[in-house]
Amino acid sequence: MKILVPLPRRDFDPTEAAIPWKLTRAAGHAVVFATPDGAAARADERILTGRGLGPWKTILRADTRAVAAHGEMARSDEFLKPLRWDAVRVEEFGGMILPGGHAPGMKEYLESPLVQSFAARMIIDRPVGAICHGTIVVARARRADGKSLLHDRRTTSLLRSQELAAWALTALWLGSYYRTYPETVEDEVRRNLANPSQFEKGAAPMRRDSPEDLDAGFACLDGNYVSARWPGDAHRFAREFLKRF
Repeated sequence: MKILVPLPRRDFDPTEAAIPWKLTRAAGHAVVFATPDGAAARADERILTGRGLGPWKTILRADTRAVAAHGEMARSDEFLKPLRWDAVRVEEFGGMILPGGHAPGMKEYLESPLVQSFAARMIIDRPVGAICHGTIVVARARRADGKSLLHDRRTTSLLRSQELAAWALTALWLGSYYRTYPETVEDEVRRNLANPSQFEKGAAPMRRDSPEDLDAGFACLDGNYVSARWPGDAHRFAREFLKRF
């Protein structure tokens, strides 16, 4: 059974795409990537290498496990030969994963009516997983009644505290690099809920999870919808998505 993973041309978060890809492949499922033009996407180079993150690079960049997984993914046939967004036939897929990323290249993905339509059609009867900024896609996608797909669902997202902390630590030399929009991800997601109590923060994100330490991560579960906050939740997020898939 195939899982759809839409990506922008550039700036997606390497951990949030590669860890779910690796675990999904290990579980025996096929992953199909899709990009706006059918060319292979490029991850956020700053997050991959740590260059430009200053004294905080060991905290903010992808860890060694994620960098290795991204290297494997970037050499795979499915990554090098993605579909075009406008060639995706949603009925051919059993589920979808929406990775995040915060750099400017993400905006074409976060704002795409096509990608939002994929989520709207999938979430009716198939699992949809969204992590970090990927939750914005689900928040912006609309039901037939015009309300957000998240209107009556429980969800998490990148936390306001996480987003503002990363921005504050790097704003002196990176400016708004960590602020994709003036409104934080958490604030936009909350604004689309019927009740703010539907938003779940989880335990304080103190460290990144791993296959050996899934409890370090957090995933919010609501039926066939799975959401997570940041790259440090990627293993837990992928495991919970696969249970529903």
